[in-house]
Amino acid sequence: MTTCLPDILHRIAGDDEHAFAELYNLFRDKLIRFSYSITRSKYTAEETVEDVFIQVWCNRKKITDIKDITVYLYTSVKNRSLNILSKRSYDIVTAPFDFLHIELQPLGQTPYEVLVTQELMQKMNEAIEALPARCKMIFKLVREDGLQYKEVAGILNISIKTIDAQMAIAVKRICAAVQLNKKRPGILQRLSYSFF
Repeated sequence: MTTCLPDILHRIAGDDEHAFAELYNLFRDKLIRFSYSITRSKYTAEETVEDVFIQVWCNRKKITDIKDITVYLYTSVKNRSLNILSKRSYDIVTAPFDFLHIELQPLGQTPYEVLVTQELMQKMNEAIEALPARCKMIFKLVREDGLQYKEVAGILNISIKTIDAQMAIAVKRICAAVQLNKKRPGILQRLSYSFF
């Protein structure tokens, strides 16, 4: 996620509270969104992320032993979120990714958005929302949170081939939903390049 993470982790291991605050600020919002997509409760998501960071601080002397802090944090948040759900209902836990309502952040003002109409953006957002739950979860982690396939595979405990297949499905469905007039094919190409 950032090239200075190893330095931050070493400083945290040395009891540097400022470095811990840096780590917290780097991940907090994304982890809350991720937990919310599982728990569907903003309060629970915030509490879950706070608990994970408290655990990180309490075990800070061993933080440099963690191979990939991004995967570690997302996996910890996922596990805590699922544990909360298991307390609520056994049925929910039996299919943890089939019921989720994944919230994607609204697409912001970017260069490609200027090139396309409001109608096109609406079609794209509708196509994303119509994706199957697991596919949308993977798409969100890769495109919104900027995680690599390997990281997502580690977080969700699935293979990289599954990530690749689900992303291909997402891109295919979104592109199929976003049909432009043949007189303006270049816009779709630029849109696909910028978005995907």
